[in-house]
Amino acid sequence: MSYLVIYDGNCNLCVTGVQILETLDKGQLFRYVPMQDESTLQQWGITPQDCELGMILIDVDAPERRWQGSAAVEEIGRLLPNGSVFVDIYRALPGVKWAGDRFYEQIRDHRYTIFGKRSSIYESAYCIDSGCKVFKKDG
Repeated sequence: MSYLVIYDGNCNLCVTGVQILETLDKGQLFRYVPMQDESTLQQWGITPQDCELGMILIDVDAPERRWQGSAAVEEIGRLLPNGSVFVDIYRALPGVKWAGDRFYEQIRDHRYTIFGKRSSIYESAYCIDSGCKVFKKDG
C-alpha cells in the first residue's frame, strides 16, 4: 500500500514537514508531489482550486480514498509506526480535534506570512513516478 502526499512546494512549513516524513519513511509508504505540478495533479483529478483547502493525501491503491487538510495530517500520523496511538488520543480528547482543525485552517491561510515562501519549488526525491523531475512554473 502506498500514499501520495500533495503539498505546497513553495511553503517553508510544508516542505519541512515533507522532509521530516522523507526521513522517517524513506519512500516506503509515501510519495510526494507539490501542488505546483499541475500536470501530475491533473492525472489524479485534482485542480488548483482543490489545493486551496490544504494538503491532500491519496491512497494510491484506492484513489477514491482521499483526505484533505487536517484530516490528511491525522491520517499520515495514523499511518506512521505507533502513530495511531497518538492520533486516537488526539481525536478522543473533547474539543481538541475541533481546535486542531481551526488551527490547521489558520496556518494554511497564513503560511507564507508566518513561515515564509521559498524562492523555488521543493521537489521530493520520493516522487510518484520514480522519475522525479525538476519543473519550472511559467510566469
